[in-house]
This record gives sequence, C-alpha cells and structure tokens, in this order.
Amino acid sequence: MNFPAQMPTAPGADRIGQGTAVEQSRAVAEVQAAIYVARQFPREIGRARNSMQAACQSMALAGKAFYRFPRSGGAVEGSTIHLAKALAQSFGNLQYGVTELRRDDDYRQSEMQAWAWDVENNTRHVLTFIVPHARFAKGKVEALIDLRDIYENNANNGARRLREAIFATLPDWFVEEAEDLCRQTLNKGDGKPLPERIEGAVQVFAGLGIAADRLEQKLGRKRDQWTGPDIAQLLITHKSIQRREIAIEDEFPQARITGGEIKSKASSKSNGSTPPPDDDPWAGQEVRKPGSGK
Repeated sequence: MNFPAQMPTAPGADRIGQGTAVEQSRAVAEVQAAIYVARQFPREIGRARNSMQAACQSMALAGKAFYRFPRSGGAVEGSTIHLAKALAQSFGNLQYGVTELRRDDDYRQSEMQAWAWDVENNTRHVLTFIVPHARFAKGKVEALIDLRDIYENNANNGARRLREAIFATLPDWFVEEAEDLCRQTLNKGDGKPLPERIEGAVQVFAGLGIAADRLEQKLGRKRDQWTGPDIAQLLITHKSIQRREIAIEDEFPQARITGGEIKSKASSKSNGSTPPPDDDPWAGQEVRKPGSGK
C-alpha cells in the first residue's frame, strides 16, 4: 500500500472562507470609494451651516435635541443622539456607527464599539467599552436576563457613546451654534401664543398625572408668570420622562407641608367655630364654674 509523502493537514481556525474573503474585499473597496468621493466632492462650510440652521430651527428636531436626568441631588442636561446625527448629516462626509463586538453570557456583559469618521479629513474617533447586563433601579443593581432587556440596554449605552464620538469629530463651533439655535427654537415655540403654549404644557403633563401646582412648584412661580424658557424646560423634561431617563417622582415630588403651615392651620381652627372632636368627653355639655351653683 502506498502512502502519501505528507498527510493533508486539517483546516485551521485561520482559514478564510469564500464569503469572508468577499466581504473583506468589499469592505476595503467601500472605504477606498468613500475617501475618493469625499476628496472629489469636499464639503462646503457655508452649505453645511445653512443645512444645520434649517434643521435646528425646526421644532421636530429642537423638541428632542436635549436630555435631562437626575444625579447626586441635581440634574444633568446635554444634547441627545438625535441632535448629533442631524449635525453629522448636515456637516457631510462623516460616517458613524455602533457595533456589538462580543456578547458574553457567562460574565453577563457585552463588548461594544462606537465610532465616528470624518472621511474628508481622515480623522476618526473610536470608543470601545464594556456594557454589563445589568441596570441600576430603585437603589440597587438588577441583573438582566430577558434578551430584549439586554438588547435595549446595549442600544442605550451604544447611543450614548456614539453621541460622544460624533461630537468629538465635529467642530466645537458647529455644535455650540446648533445647540443655541435649538434653545432659541424651543423658547419661541411653534408660532403659538404664550398663553396657548402654557395651557398645552399643563394638559400634556396632566396626561402623566402631574397637576399644574406641581409644575408651579418645579418652576418656582405661578403659571401666569411662566415664560418661553420655562415652557422649553418643561418640554425637555417631558421628553426625558417619555424616554424613561428620569422618573416623575424625582422630577416632580409631591408638595410637603411645613411645620409653620401646620401651626397656622391649627391656630385658625382654634380661633374659629370648629366643632369639638367626637372623643371629647365634654363635647355638648355645659361647664359649671366651681362655687357658682350653676
């Protein structure tokens, strides 16, 4: 029996299949094409700025351009991923994305990567991070088991890192001007008179079970004294509640009665004609003075 001079080796782990090779070639060609197109059609700053201004003057974008959530007894505010994506589209020649590199169910964590790439200037900002399959709720860490909960948790953390990557790639003046325009749009509203906007804000929060007095307590003044920036702040808070970034109880706590108010109410009752309580043994009886015989 004849044996081959060398036995064929088993395919190793580094073997590249046809599909993988095609995908790698396609990715390289896509990057080269993106760089070529960006060099052939460079961005015009004037056109990019006009596009940004038009987008930020729309209530559709300004209404979801900011977030707000409580932290350490205060509140943290900033720009959302919606504004970041809109600015990236206006700026042009900028690519971005989020990738889940690996999910480890044994250690209950996912390795993810967020990136933004200015193709024209060839500047790239990459963030690689670990997302635990857990969330902090009601003062304790809760492990996530459901696959949908894990997906939503990874998506939320990925969106935050993607926002940072996009803003790190865009010029600072471009982002600051866009934020100022969005705030001005919120202050002006959608063309409705201020009293009508105030009534609309009260009705919107009433749908969440928040009465007008709690809104007044939050802003520190009566509703007839509210201004455009006050309505803008309420709008940002409402969007954050809808996105479950903040809780209603944290942002609009129930009104507390102070000791002075309790004393004032007690004194007003004692001076008035308030009937005695039912457990008073002298209730409804005439009190006689000693030695008067009456």
